[in-house]
Amino acid sequence: MGPRLRLPKYVHAYFDRHGKPRHYLRRPGRREAPLPGMPWSTEFMEAYAAAISEAAPVVIGAKRSAPGTVAEAVARYLASAALAALAPSTQAMRRPILQRFRNEHGDKRIRKLQPEHVARLIGKLRPYAQRNMRKTLRGLMNFALAEGLVDVDPTTDVKLVAVKDKGGFKTWPMASIEQYRTHHSLGTRARLAMELLYGTMASRSDVVRLGRQHVHADLLSFRRQKTENPVDIPVLPELRAALDAMPRAEHLTFLVTEFGKPFTAAGFGNWFREQCDLAGVRKLSAHGLRKAGATRLAEHGCTDHEIMAWGGWSSIKEVQRYTKAANRKRLALQAARKLKDGTEVANLETRLANQGEKS
Repeated sequence: MGPRLRLPKYVHAYFDRHGKPRHYLRRPGRREAPLPGMPWSTEFMEAYAAAISEAAPVVIGAKRSAPGTVAEAVARYLASAALAALAPSTQAMRRPILQRFRNEHGDKRIRKLQPEHVARLIGKLRPYAQRNMRKTLRGLMNFALAEGLVDVDPTTDVKLVAVKDKGGFKTWPMASIEQYRTHHSLGTRARLAMELLYGTMASRSDVVRLGRQHVHADLLSFRRQKTENPVDIPVLPELRAALDAMPRAEHLTFLVTEFGKPFTAAGFGNWFREQCDLAGVRKLSAHGLRKAGATRLAEHGCTDHEIMAWGGWSSIKEVQRYTKAANRKRLALQAARKLKDGTEVANLETRLANQGEKS
């Protein structure tokens, strides 16, 4: 018996009662879709691609929801193109929140939801959870407005508890980057992972998708998964050295698991955490390298808009969160130089004046 054929992701196979092979796409939370032909054939892969992009989500309880209720609104939103159009990470954050909201308030009338009700709902949560809850409810209410389920958006004027900025993920200092490089030499997956994160400032969900097909000459081009913003950046010397040191392999991604499979974003995060621990770099994360990359650009005089283009951010405000400390440092150094220059000028003027008096 020959080796078992590897199936594309989410594809399940079985033999029907006539002994004929059947193949279905079964994605979590999506309707099952039959696939014609044999795996990897043109006919099969075209149907597979269409099913991946078009399979309708399965909404539990949609048929049991009374018209006009929160349960009905949530069910319709969960099955909507508006939610499906969002980034997978955003959907993954919002779906559990919507399910809890439906479970707790599904029998209530959606039109009777008032700002004070929303304020009480999110007021029970921690500050960052409040932000996610309000974003999720705002998405639901925008959909409900468009569908005529409500007349006004009750989330519009709801304020959040101010969160003291503690800096979020810690930025990698240069000493930690060099320590990591010393432990993980060129030619290792661990070293390549760090240089990719630092050199591209890509998120985990983006860095696991990058491959040689994204590099043209010395330019690396891709779209951010979350925002779909295009990114076109030079391949820096440190990253080029890490790429050239890796053995040539026929993979679509630079980074693969020990089994030669692409990483998931979560799996990569756990693996990279282990590589950091091995290098003695603790309490630092993959996201901290994104901040380190932005800090490096800021300290070299790059503008916020230049940094925004490099990292694929959508707003200048996002960039400023990362570069605030670096900009403060740069401005302080500029002020120190001006102060020093002014002092030197004043001293020169004093010396010249003294010489004039003596003559």
